[in-house]
Amino acid sequence: MTAADRLTVFKTYKLYVGGQFPRSESGRVYEVSDSKGRWLANAPQSSRKDARDAVVAARKAFGGWSGATAYNRGQILYRVAEMLEGRRDQFAREVADAEGLSKSKAAAVVDAAVDRWVWYAGWTDKIGQVVGGANPVAGPYFNLSTAEPTGVVAVLAPQESSFLGLVSVIAPVIATGCTAVVVASAEAPLPALALGEVLAVSDLPGGVVNFLSGRTAEIAAPLASHQDVNAIDLTGADPALAKELEIAAADNLKRVLRPQPVDAAADWTAAPGTRRMTAVLETKTVWHPTGALGTGGSSY
Repeated sequence: MTAADRLTVFKTYKLYVGGQFPRSESGRVYEVSDSKGRWLANAPQSSRKDARDAVVAARKAFGGWSGATAYNRGQILYRVAEMLEGRRDQFAREVADAEGLSKSKAAAVVDAAVDRWVWYAGWTDKIGQVVGGANPVAGPYFNLSTAEPTGVVAVLAPQESSFLGLVSVIAPVIATGCTAVVVASAEAPLPALALGEVLAVSDLPGGVVNFLSGRTAEIAAPLASHQDVNAIDLTGADPALAKELEIAAADNLKRVLRPQPVDAAADWTAAPGTRRMTAVLETKTVWHPTGALGTGGSSY
């Protein structure tokens, strides 16, 4: 058989939930096209049930991931960068198709995404010192503040087909010890679904990151009102949807990370700073008496 006679093996894209690759429980798919309208693949169209399953997986993984040492989390994030670097050519093709970029520009985006993973890997054991510490108080007390992960975070990835933007909203969440349910870009979900394959072989425990694809509004609505979701990042929501989701999130006092001008401008190459990490951290303050008789303490 000659090369001309060989049938092309098309890639089957699946969700990434709990470390596994299920199809949507609804059985639905939708067509994904490139910037010129050419068919690329069929992507799973997630349902509300898929969103609930992803939250269950994220909650199950939270205890182990948040309890891991910050140094260990940094090692694993660096491992993600290693694995992505090893698949650089594959992701350059994925990004070129999804974002309508030339091969060289797509490769530059992948390189920047790898560097972004490394950047956040270096922050895992430093963010606690930046946002925590000893507080001056007027009294015979030690007053210490420490940062703790808030829990399960729903993340609406950027809709403008930015692979660097996708990495930039996921990495800070898991760097802090939180777990994530990520709703991929509706029009360009394939790089996100392919990233799930990298995470699966990079020592990241199953359930720490979960990827869903489909209609953003349909998937985000049950996540915003879910009582076991502790925070939501609205980066990928348009203004009308963001308002609806913020109202739904208020039902159980979720932390809400609102879109910023830098997000709207899609300037993901800018230095990210610590905003996305501090947005998903809670501060625990402990008071402890000083002196010979100080044997107890309290916290709030």
